[in-house]
Amino acid sequence: MIIDTDVLVWHLRGNEKARDTIHSSFPFGISVVTYIELIQGMKDKKQMNSFIKQLAKWNIEIVQISDDISTRAMIYVEQYHHSNSMELADALIAATCTNKAEVLLTANDKHYKFVPNIQIKRFIP
Repeated sequence: MIIDTDVLVWHLRGNEKARDTIHSSFPFGISVVTYIELIQGMKDKKQMNSFIKQLAKWNIEIVQISDDISTRAMIYVEQYHHSNSMELADALIAATCTNKAEVLLTANDKHYKFVPNIQIKRFIP
């Protein structure tokens, strides 16, 4: 399973349902895009370091962008940007999931549901 940025944001904001869902989803991974988005959203280094320590405790995989993932994301943007407003980060996360044949846990299924062969598990906060 790959967990989308929004679910981790819910967890960081103290949402118990997100916490429970994440803890019941081990082992899971995140896209490096999610990692970067979360780090950019941290208010300071203390919060960032705490988050990095939590990721280490969870022992999750941070999936890097490969040639296959970037090519697939490029195709998704070509096919879905104008019809479904697909943006770069969502294209890379979708491509990560389809490339690895992993389920995507997200509350923002509208960002992904039009992507062929993507498996989505909807998180409802």
